[in-house]
Amino acid sequence: MQFKQFYLGCLSHASYYIGSDGDAAIIDPQRDVQQYLDEAASHGQRIKYIIETHSHADFVSGHVELAAKTGAEIVYGQRANTKFPTHKVNDGDELTVGKIKLTFLETPGHTPEGITIIAKDTADDAAPLKMFTGDTLFIGDVGRPDLIGSVGFSAAEMGGMLYDSLHNSILAYPDDTEVYPAHGAGSLCGKSLSKETWSTLGEQRRFNYALQPMSKEDFVKIVASDQP
Repeated sequence: MQFKQFYLGCLSHASYYIGSDGDAAIIDPQRDVQQYLDEAASHGQRIKYIIETHSHADFVSGHVELAAKTGAEIVYGQRANTKFPTHKVNDGDELTVGKIKLTFLETPGHTPEGITIIAKDTADDAAPLKMFTGDTLFIGDVGRPDLIGSVGFSAAEMGGMLYDSLHNSILAYPDDTEVYPAHGAGSLCGKSLSKETWSTLGEQRRFNYALQPMSKEDFVKIVASDQP
């Protein structure tokens, strides 16, 4: 597997390149798409999929331009409201990038259409899974549930969805699963984001305040309060 994190400090935003054999996928691309084209060329790979973990409100994504330049499919969760050709995925759907198997989890909470991607290198059974969590699970925090009241969901409703997404989907994976979110410290998508740009699920299970044992009601109160 070829893998690279692209971190844009001024936006506290992380995007990702994963490739295998002749194929590649880009997750949550920045506006500047040339860097992904260069990365693909350096590995002799074609960009097959451009995956958005959710609709971004805090930066301009390069997905449409990158799709036009490569012919790649743009992938969103099935709840996304898009006005361009989109491959919509449901919970449990799978796609392949060379020898990498991508499994999609519907993980609403920060947004209704949010998804998490699990990447498994089928050529190396010993390699830990990679989990791309978008704005659902951060390092040291979780996505804030109070930003989309304009589309008909209250912070409490979204917080309840977020709790279910974390406990019913994300936390079911092994402790050595590597966690790669879409943002780090400085983003307004959470209140306690770490300066670290990746972690393991085991570390987050131990140290992330929002993943400690608590009722759904207490979780909703905690994650919706004191947001910037």
